[in-house]
Amino acid sequence: MSANASLYRPPAPTPDTPLRSLVRVIRQGDGDLLSLVPRPAYREPLTWLGWSRRSILLVNDPALCRDILADPEGIFPKNDLMVGALEGLVGDSVFVSSGKRWRRQRAMIDPAFSHMRIHAAFDSMVAAVDDFEHDLDARATSGETFSLDLATSHLTADVICRTIFSEPLSSSVARSVFDDFLAFERSVASVDLWQLIVGRPWADIEQPPHVREACARIRAHIGDLLDPRLAADALALDDIAAAVIAARDTETGEPFDREELIDQIGVFFLAGHETTASVLTWVFFVLSRRPGIVARIRRDVDDVVGDGPLEFENLRRLPYLRNVFREALRLYPPITFLPRVATRATTIGGRRVRRGAMIMISPWTAHRNERLWSNADRFDPDRFERDESDDERRGPMMSFGIGPRVCVGATFATTEAVLIIARLVRRYDIETLAPERVRPVARLTTRPAHEIACRIRRRAT
Repeated sequence: MSANASLYRPPAPTPDTPLRSLVRVIRQGDGDLLSLVPRPAYREPLTWLGWSRRSILLVNDPALCRDILADPEGIFPKNDLMVGALEGLVGDSVFVSSGKRWRRQRAMIDPAFSHMRIHAAFDSMVAAVDDFEHDLDARATSGETFSLDLATSHLTADVICRTIFSEPLSSSVARSVFDDFLAFERSVASVDLWQLIVGRPWADIEQPPHVREACARIRAHIGDLLDPRLAADALALDDIAAAVIAARDTETGEPFDREELIDQIGVFFLAGHETTASVLTWVFFVLSRRPGIVARIRRDVDDVVGDGPLEFENLRRLPYLRNVFREALRLYPPITFLPRVATRATTIGGRRVRRGAMIMISPWTAHRNERLWSNADRFDPDRFERDESDDERRGPMMSFGIGPRVCVGATFATTEAVLIIARLVRRYDIETLAPERVRPVARLTTRPAHEIACRIRRRAT
């Protein structure tokens, strides 16, 4: 066991009683749902989340979560609050749709990721990291302070842009897409606390004007990137855009129309860079606090490739690094909550649930359940080797979803993250400033409440 890792509790709210948790959220003033989660939710499979007009059931038992997400009877569609937050950006895409429409879209886009072989995408990842290291070298020389959050977002956006459209983020249109995505992520309320407590089920969720404007700009930018690919004389490229354009409905043979293409590509941009950036932010923050973990990663990378380039085949020979990433996924799942809504009265785990109730599937609390995980709120990458026999008891982690709605890009994201961690840890030391002020909040993804300021320097030899 790594003593350093097992003793370290990375930033997280301290669980409290329901009333004190509510007072804490009101005092903080940022509507953070993580601070609202009461202490029983970290032990029990089902917890009623305080008082609300619509009633909220927090579900963190993996087996129950799997049943709800599989939804064989079609009674747990994605929650209206989540749909209201995202539909301005991604329309009625696979990220928010349900039922027959979701099954049609998923069947059409799945080949885009199987088509986009990881081996082929790996070159785009390497090129993006090469450019990123060039920027970091300049920052290491100048000693400037910069935002860790913004840096990881920019890198993963560059990777996904190269992968979708075969263009680096430095192109003017791609850069504008990134800037507007950043504004959208920081402003949109995927689960608005006021609506959560007093709102009616299925009420229209109106986003602020600046969020709607950002969504409109993003969709226009994606259209600008897409239109040359729809032209009769378009170049034949092997990327996600080409695969989604080529997708056909298995029953009708019809392709996505232009607006549907923008919907689906918007999902790839959103899920393909924001979720990975979220986890990487937490990985590098933890590494800045745990030099022992950094030293182990460096030894492994040095043993595998020395001073040579990291090739795709090398990544599988870095099990400890993969477990560091896995542990960050456990403690900081990118999607903190997966909200659903009950379209009719039913029962879940023996609890009666009324029509319109919000069902909050919670990777955050499932992964920190004290009955399932030893030292549940401690960062311990070695647990996955030591406790491998407990996987069946615990059930699967839900960082990329579970069941039929599991993220189609999970392998892509893992490969990308392991490459980035290995490359940057081998080359740099990261110093985070004011680490005591860092705390996570549930936004569109699990993000720090305030940007993490950091400095970087070249690794001492």
